[in-house]
Amino acid sequence: MLLVGNGRLITRDEAFPYAEDGAVALDGEVIKEVGALSELRAKYPDAEFVDARGGVIMPGLINVHTHIYSGLARGLSIDGFNPTNFLEVLDGQWWYIDRHLALDGTRACAYATVLDCIRDGVTTIFDHHASFCEIPGSLFAIKDVCQELGIRANLCYEVSERDGAEKCGQAIRENADFARWAKEQDDDMIKAMFGGHALFTISDKTFDRMAAANSGRVGYHIHVSEGMNDVYDSLRNYGCRPVNRLLYNGVLGEKTMLGHCIHISPAEMDILRETGTMVCHNPESNMGNAVGCSPVLQLFQKGILIGLGTDAYTHDMLESLKVLLPMQRHNACLPNVGWREATGMLFENNAKICARYFKKPLGVLKPGAAADVIIMDYKPFTPFSDANIDGHMLFGMMGKNCRTTIVNGRVLYKDREFVAFDEERINA
Repeated sequence: MLLVGNGRLITRDEAFPYAEDGAVALDGEVIKEVGALSELRAKYPDAEFVDARGGVIMPGLINVHTHIYSGLARGLSIDGFNPTNFLEVLDGQWWYIDRHLALDGTRACAYATVLDCIRDGVTTIFDHHASFCEIPGSLFAIKDVCQELGIRANLCYEVSERDGAEKCGQAIRENADFARWAKEQDDDMIKAMFGGHALFTISDKTFDRMAAANSGRVGYHIHVSEGMNDVYDSLRNYGCRPVNRLLYNGVLGEKTMLGHCIHISPAEMDILRETGTMVCHNPESNMGNAVGCSPVLQLFQKGILIGLGTDAYTHDMLESLKVLLPMQRHNACLPNVGWREATGMLFENNAKICARYFKKPLGVLKPGAAADVIIMDYKPFTPFSDANIDGHMLFGMMGKNCRTTIVNGRVLYKDREFVAFDEERINA
């Protein structure tokens, strides 16, 4: 048993939201109890103690949309690359990278990504992979890295016709094989979705093949209306808007998550609400690609479950949160909107999205929830409690405040040192 204590405890549980000097008792893969440190220390005197050193004890963070394949793109410079629109960004950079990514590169990207996630207190990721140089076995290679390093993950492969029929077929098979494996394993650490790239790279015939291969096992994780390419392609070639096209192809539903959804209409939002389809927003990536601002406030008003991802622009969920709020205010031309939506996406909705795939509750510290706990170095100079924690998150904390990360009851990162594996060996 582990006892994590000696810090301010933020649980995200309405029944017991905060303790000034709190602790969490972990029994294997689940949380056994939360409460005051003095009480839990007396109750579990033999537990191994993890000292928060006066920091903030809180649930592990969740990223519902990232791309492991870009894990080694940091510092990349491509001679002569000067994109002027979103398609040029995709074709000249990201597709160029994944067309050269073999299995060894996929594994290396997975190591780099997961190490950064753990450093930033991210304990669960939803990844959307592409490595068109070598597709077969790529999701299994990522799965092996996630299991070795101990992070919780939901994985899929990006089906696309952009590199021809053979590669498209391999991508469909990789999704199907991995979804079948995940269902058979029924492991609460590794789950599967069925991935798809943007609709303008997927024909209705390919959607039919995806549905047949999936056979209803999992929901879909697809980029939708990130750029206007999707909208133009759907209207010109299929006579409808992108979300309608997904509806007609049987893709929508409570287990499906659509990435971005920037250029969607109110009528499309109604379809998402009625089908229970999830959405994930990636603010920094959208701004960096100059594709527009997702209508987050309107999606909330419609009652659509929308979570927060990073699109691999960063692995720091608090950095992404800090961009989300001013982006929405700037777009609405109002300085008094977005706070509740922004913090709700990260700290509530991401956990609700996880609940549609993972068995144990995530994003909360309460008995029976997953033993995913992080400790943040943070010394506030102003009052601090559950009443104003989101203000401290937005304007005081960042991912690099994380000093200790525990996933599924396993201490992976302690006092800013990886303890569950050899980082230098991995780096080499």
